Amino acid sequence: MFPAHRPSAAASTTGIVLTLATAAALAAGPIASATASPVPEPSTTQTRWQATVHEIAAEAPSTNSLAVRRMLHRKLAQVRKATAKFHRVDAAIAAGYELGWVNGSGVRILTGCVSDPTAGAMGYHYFSAKLMADNAVNTRQPEALVYAPTRSGGLRLVAVEWVVRSAQSNPPGVSEPPTVLGMKMHILVPPPGPAFYLLHAWLWKHNPSGMFADWNPKVSCS
Repeated sequence: MFPAHRPSAAASTTGIVLTLATAAALAAGPIASATASPVPEPSTTQTRWQATVHEIAAEAPSTNSLAVRRMLHRKLAQVRKATAKFHRVDAAIAAGYELGWVNGSGVRILTGCVSDPTAGAMGYHYFSAKLMADNAVNTRQPEALVYAPTRSGGLRLVAVEWVVRSAQSNPPGVSEPPTVLGMKMHILVPPPGPAFYLLHAWLWKHNPSGMFADWNPKVSCS
């Protein structure tokens, strides 16, 4: 059995706020054990999920027809099914995901709880080194799983994130933004940050800012 992990209080304090200007400062920190949070109640998550078919229409520019919206909804349902086994962090670790990512300089980055002073937060990012290495996107195999801290001290799966290294990343990746679910991925944190092409999907926690928004005002690192 793999233990669930999250940074120690000291590491969380230093990495609690990530702005575009300070993204590159996130570095490795000590990791302390924590209890993984239980799987969310199906009734709550299913109710939220059923509402997303209406939200998607206003978020993705390619969803201008009911048929396309329904197709996108089906694809997201497939991602939910593929990632449902990762509600517990130990399951993600057993599958090869780990807190943060080791860049081309051998430095583990993005180990803190990622947040924005005004827009909300993301949480802790668990990356698959194998999926990060191929510079390709598989919808059902997101490169990162995003966990939010809970009041009880555990971690709750809230989102998935597709990540592809750009030509400005370390090591360099692709020069053109890839697409996933019919949408172009974007660089949220340019150099000296990691300069990843990315796209979030808040499949496991409702996001008032939108299914594909980077930040969720309902998530907090504190």
